[in-house]
Parts: sequence; structure tokens; C-alpha cells
Amino acid sequence: MDVDGMAAAILAGDRRALARGITLIESARPDHREQAVTLISALRGAGRQALRLGLSGTPGVGKSTFIEAFGMKLADQGKRIAVLAVDPSSARSGGSILGDKTRMEQLSRHPNAYIRPSPSQAHMGGVARRSREAVALCEAAGFDLVLIETVGVGQSETMVAEICDIFILLMAPAGGDELQGVKRGIMEMADMILVNKADGELLTTATRTVADYAGALRLLRKRAQDPQGFPKAMPVSAYSGAGLDRAWDEISGLADWRREHGHWALRRADQAAHWFREEVRHGLLSVLEREPARGIFQRLAVNVAAGEASPEAAARQMLASLGRG
Repeated sequence: MDVDGMAAAILAGDRRALARGITLIESARPDHREQAVTLISALRGAGRQALRLGLSGTPGVGKSTFIEAFGMKLADQGKRIAVLAVDPSSARSGGSILGDKTRMEQLSRHPNAYIRPSPSQAHMGGVARRSREAVALCEAAGFDLVLIETVGVGQSETMVAEICDIFILLMAPAGGDELQGVKRGIMEMADMILVNKADGELLTTATRTVADYAGALRLLRKRAQDPQGFPKAMPVSAYSGAGLDRAWDEISGLADWRREHGHWALRRADQAAHWFREEVRHGLLSVLEREPARGIFQRLAVNVAAGEASPEAAARQMLASLGRG
């Protein structure tokens, strides 16, 4: 299938074409990257937008369980849901399990849902290298909500905030130690904190944890793009379904408020500028992988390791050799 045919099929909602398109944009081959850029440019003209929802949280908090319960509720209401689940890649082998689709057994079979696991490929920030482009393809395919599930490793999970419209932090009851662990970095990024597993014997603990997080959020500076009461903390239970309806009401209400007050468009414009800078950075780094820059880079690295040059001086020399120093 050529790029034009793939674009037309994606716009028509063809899931097989969407899967092929995401595979294409995740490829690192130079010819595939050229085709990917052409594909994304062809899809931009459709002007379709979905609500982009980022979800992060510590391992074991129940992200996949929450996504399935939350997604099933919305899918049953007729909304089309795309889930982009980022799986951590091995630092040694580079492989990933990609088991999120297996965990979401019911949601993966729902006709209104589409689940795509992707390897992080050691990309920092909790998202895959091309997650933003995968989101754009899902929007073009006509999905109402695109949910990006991050790797889930803690404080470094801030890159997803540069992809999504609303960033949700999922936490477990009795999370005092986790609150200390994530610190301000990810707390300042979150639009909402949902305390999961608020059911059974953990209900009282979850209620107290919500109060603790609500107090912590009040200490943070209120952001101009937030209405009164945000960011906020709420209890939910992916097991019983308690709190899921209210969480969706709050999420959709926040999205509507940002649209009405112009913050939605500004946020997406800032994100586009951010990813432009990221593409330039990665492009410059790729220059170092080609000769003659690669040889100069390796030689300077040896000099630094041997103590013959400082990292700062060697870096300036490298940049000068590229004509950018």
C-alpha cells in the first residue's frame, strides 16, 4: 500500500491501515522516515482532533486495569477509544514484552476500542520515541479519545505531558512514600490525581490518601490554564467501577473549559514548538553517527576518557568541527 492509499484508508477508519501506519512511523529506516513524514503531512489536512489523555503512575498501581474499566465504560457509551500503551524495553536486549493488550482482554475485543502496545526503545520520559506521531494517526482515524499509558517508572514520566491535553497521575492508597518519591516534578505536571483501589478494606485508606494529595496540590502554584479547583485529587476503583463516572465528568469538564478559554489551542501550539526543538536535537545527534563526524566524535571521546581533555573543551571542539560552535 502506497502512502496516499494508506492515508485514505486511515481517514476511512481502516484499523489494519492504522496499524501499518504506526509500524511505519516507529521504523528507524531512513526511507521509512521519509514515508512517515509524508503520511503525517497528508493526514494533517483532515483537521481531526481527539481528546488526548496521558496516564502515568508507579508500577503495580493498576494502570492497565483502570484503563480497561474506564475505556469499557466510555466505549459502551459509543465513544471510540484508542489506547497507546508504552512498554519498557530491555537495556540489554532491546526487547519488550508488549503485554498490555493481553491484560486488557475485554477492552481489546470491544468494537469501539483499539489498543496498540509500543516499545519505549530506551527513550526517556515514559513514552516511545514516536508516540506523538502515533497519537496523530489515531486522531486522523476518527477516535474520540486517545489514551497514552506511560512506562510507569516515577519522576521521569513528564514527557507525556508534552503529548496530551490532560495528564492523569494514578496512585495507590497509603501513598505517602510515593508522594515523597515523585516529588514536585510530576506533581506539577498532573491535572488530576486519581487514587485507585478505593474499595473494600482500602476505602478508608484511599479516602485519607486523597486528602493528603489534595493538600499537597494546594501547596503548588495555581496554573492559569486551570479552572477553580484544579488540579484535584479523587478516589476511583477500577475493580468496582466506583468514581469512574465522576472522573470522566471532571476530565471532560476540564477539557471543555480549556477550549472555551483558549488554553487548549495554546497548549497544543506550545507542544508543537517543543517537538520541533526535539526533532532538531535528534537530527543533530544523528549527524554524529555519520562520517566524518563519527570519527571526530569517537576520537574526542577517547581523549576525554584518558583525561587529555575536559568534557566541556571536547564538546566545544566537536561543535566547532560541525560548524555550529
